[in-house]
Amino acid sequence: MLIDSHCHLDYFSEAERPDVLARARAAGVGAMVTIGTRLSHAAEQLALTEAVPGLWCTVGTHPHHAAEDGLPSEQALVDLAGHPRVIGIGEAGLDYFYDRAPHDVQADAFRIQIRAARRAGVPVCIHARDADEDVFAILKEEQDQRGAFAFLLHCFSSGRTLAEQAVSLGGYVSFSGILTFPRSGALREVAADLPADRLLVETDAPYLAPVPFRGKRNEPSYVAHTARVLAEARGISVEAVAELTTANFRRLFAKAR
Repeated sequence: MLIDSHCHLDYFSEAERPDVLARARAAGVGAMVTIGTRLSHAAEQLALTEAVPGLWCTVGTHPHHAAEDGLPSEQALVDLAGHPRVIGIGEAGLDYFYDRAPHDVQADAFRIQIRAARRAGVPVCIHARDADEDVFAILKEEQDQRGAFAFLLHCFSSGRTLAEQAVSLGGYVSFSGILTFPRSGALREVAADLPADRLLVETDAPYLAPVPFRGKRNEPSYVAHTARVLAEARGISVEAVAELTTANFRRLFAKAR
């Protein structure tokens, strides 16, 4: 079984979802996590998980929306994380590529979500783009000053340094369809070298479809293609990748039972 650890199922219409879910099951995807990007949409996330077997969610504020939506409430996040289908906080983090919110506002929202995740005992799902040094600095500072917390660097496409720093802090790293792109040789080398017990796979659907679907709309069934390339990079079978990434998911997202 494969688990799509990061998708946006709410970005598909109600009419589209039955076929998307059927294709996922046919591809061996036994479960998935639909990720929150706006705290104001949390009720929609929860309703979706309650309607779809094998679906969990996270709640939080994406760095793109940190300014327009305002800083998330730590207590509201903690309260929402008490729901049995909420298994993480986020998508939190920093994005300096699009720069849709001031860096200090992104950082404040990131810290709030880390603290909520620590209190709730669930992982924080992290978006990091063109902000490697600041992402690590915040992770390290929060851990040193306030204590350990679980986290996942999602859709990893940064350099080896951030991946190794994250692992040194106890974090996990998830690879998306970017791993399959022809120019992602350096990323495949990182994926080959990281500890096996820190790896996950995802789609980030409907974005970043893997080869051979690049340029098309992504969906959870396509996580099988990322798993295949990860298996090739590590010199193991696809079955072994499915087994280890599922075990890692269950360890990280302990509520997902």
